[in-house]
Amino acid sequence: MKFPIVKQVLQFFCLIWQKGIEITTGISIPASVQIGHSFYIGHFGGIILNAKTIMGNNCNLSQGVTIGVSGQGENRGVPKIGNNIYIGANVVIAGNIVVEDNVLIGACSLVNTNVTANSVMLGVPAIKVSEKSSDGYI
Repeated sequence: MKFPIVKQVLQFFCLIWQKGIEITTGISIPASVQIGHSFYIGHFGGIILNAKTIMGNNCNLSQGVTIGVSGQGENRGVPKIGNNIYIGANVVIAGNIVVEDNVLIGACSLVNTNVTANSVMLGVPAIKVSEKSSDGYI
């Protein structure tokens, strides 16, 4: 025997609970986001992840990070974030792109193109400034 009304009531309370957490912390991470182990948020506030975001292991986020949908047609989508990634304050990563492993993205950058492994990205739009990787930041 199914109890659909119980499911709806529980979903309502879960939604209220989630919104309360979002308002209190300033962080929006939907339950459908796929995040690997050792995920770390350095400072609370202003963090928004799209519901279809995929992040690997050992990812560090600073305040003000947005990972979201962007693009048109076939290029529309959400980023796939690799392992050992450091994302600085106020970074926006958007579009159907791939950020490979061991990448450091500097503060206030806009990443809207694919990023190769071991890159250090900086600017608006972000460009590769070195290959020193995220070693020492994770």
